[in-house]
Amino acid sequence: MSTIVAVRKGTQACIAADSLTTYGDTRQSSVYDLSSEKIHRFDDNYMGIVGSAAHHIVMQSLLADGSNHRFDSRMAIFESLLYLHPILKDKYFLNPKEGGEEDERPYESSQIDALIVNPHGIFGAFSMREVFEYSRFWAIGSGAEFALGAMFAVYDRLDSAEEIARIGVQAGAEFNAATALPMTSYTVELVK
Repeated sequence: MSTIVAVRKGTQACIAADSLTTYGDTRQSSVYDLSSEKIHRFDDNYMGIVGSAAHHIVMQSLLADGSNHRFDSRMAIFESLLYLHPILKDKYFLNPKEGGEEDERPYESSQIDALIVNPHGIFGAFSMREVFEYSRFWAIGSGAEFALGAMFAVYDRLDSAEEIARIGVQAGAEFNAATALPMTSYTVELVK
């Protein structure tokens, strides 16, 4: 998995992610992977994705098609994900079954969890198309619990969204076996 964080503080928002890819017990660090970046830019949006490594290239392809997907509000993200889901199934062969208790799930899964940062705020988009807008910070991936705790501990003491985000990813890398440095981060100015 990974540790990806998004932080909103003052007039800025920041997204940061580790660079490790894992396959079972195998660790593929950024030294071996020329495409270890987990944050992808399209227009004025930065999206960090956790889960299958295939999600990265699929989303890059899908969002580079020139379509006008909007990610500037909670509802716009939901509508964009709703529009993209059948394309993920038909063009990219998404298997919407997670295994286990499929009959108990209320909706078909997209299998994708992501954080989105743009000038309009910080958002989380999850596999059942849940979309949240966060006022302070959030984290996803296998190191999320460590990142959330670290960011909670420093949020009120630090003024920089980027510094808070870096502390979150560093905590994930320190305590989670599926997270490793180096990290990447991107900061945007928020619109008023």
